[in-house]
Amino acid sequence: MVDPAIKIFFEDRKEAWRKKNITTLMDEVTVHEKNALCEQLFSFEVWLPNAAKRAGQMSLSTHPCTFSHPSARKNRNGYATPVIADAHLMRDGYLRSGNAAAETDALGNAAALDVYKFLTLEMADGRKLIDHIQKESELSETLLSIEAEDYQTLKNGFLAMIEAGDGSGSITSSKIKQVYFPVDANYHQLSILSNSGLIFELRKRIDSMRFSDELKSLRDLKRKNEFSEQGFPELYGLSTIGYGGTKPQNISVLNNQNGGKAHLLLSAPPALNKQKIHFPKQNFFGESFRYYECREVFDALHKLFKTDYNNKNIREGRDYRVQELVDRMIDRMWVVRLVSAEQYRPELSHLKPHQKVWLCDEFQQTREEESEWLDKLCMEISSWIIRSYEKLMGKHAYKLGEAERVHIHELVSENREGLR
Repeated sequence: MVDPAIKIFFEDRKEAWRKKNITTLMDEVTVHEKNALCEQLFSFEVWLPNAAKRAGQMSLSTHPCTFSHPSARKNRNGYATPVIADAHLMRDGYLRSGNAAAETDALGNAAALDVYKFLTLEMADGRKLIDHIQKESELSETLLSIEAEDYQTLKNGFLAMIEAGDGSGSITSSKIKQVYFPVDANYHQLSILSNSGLIFELRKRIDSMRFSDELKSLRDLKRKNEFSEQGFPELYGLSTIGYGGTKPQNISVLNNQNGGKAHLLLSAPPALNKQKIHFPKQNFFGESFRYYECREVFDALHKLFKTDYNNKNIREGRDYRVQELVDRMIDRMWVVRLVSAEQYRPELSHLKPHQKVWLCDEFQQTREEESEWLDKLCMEISSWIIRSYEKLMGKHAYKLGEAERVHIHELVSENREGLR
């Protein structure tokens, strides 16, 4: 019984051969002859012996040396020994070979790529075909028992793809980075190699996070400023690295499948904010919330103010930027309130009365029951927005008229409940 994956593999090869070699202009006799030839070429009796002879032209490897240097595969000592890491899953918290599902790569003659795909087919039991051949399973014996070639010859031919050199010892390359690692009173020389399967598994997962249909729809909702109960992740500071230049096939099979491009995550140390939140002593605006922290928002607002035309989109853009400033202010308000119980000292505070009500826990009841303090605060916030804009823009600032000042105050006042 032939595994379904093997059947599909040969059917796909036959179909590709027919598309290339049979045209609609051929007569029925020629088409019949071509189909017969196709069946013969991709029969087990013909294809398996041919594939077994070509298998040695490629080498399976989890850590291809060509990722260190394109010319590292061959030197004066021969071909660099292909490395296959047989690491097992361990819950040790490390991202390494064996702990993440990754494909086995291959390097060598691209003409034997079909053999590589054949040997890496996943059988019904979840194991690769090459594993079955290596362990001489019942599936392997059934598949390789043909009349055209004896079983052992076919087996040895296919296993040449995973053999580590000619048995004369491991060979490295001068083009691979070498490290002398101290062991007892001596040193052990290491060749530093990259796990290409992990490299492209990372790319696959990042691309799924960034370009899936679900993520596109969520980003579209965010762009339209529409509500969604579901959030989504974002990755910033990504870089792209290329392997092989214009010939990614010279590096490895996986590299060629991915166009020679892989992603690098940002590995810079985090920028830690060492400053702690201090409860303001005189004025929230200037001690706890500074206008230059919102520079990019004011810059965007300035561009809208200076626009020569006026339409609904421009007006909505201006309102959006003003609301963004108020939202940031409310976020900071909650942070300051959290430290008010510990840091607020009535005998040392020179805060304005309405700011005390706004920020101090002990005035919570007043905040909820009265509104006079909130009227003063809304007026102060709108004045702060206008004044901060003029300070940042200087002589380039747009001269706001009374109608615009009133409109800004109305926008701020719409946030009265959020400021309580």
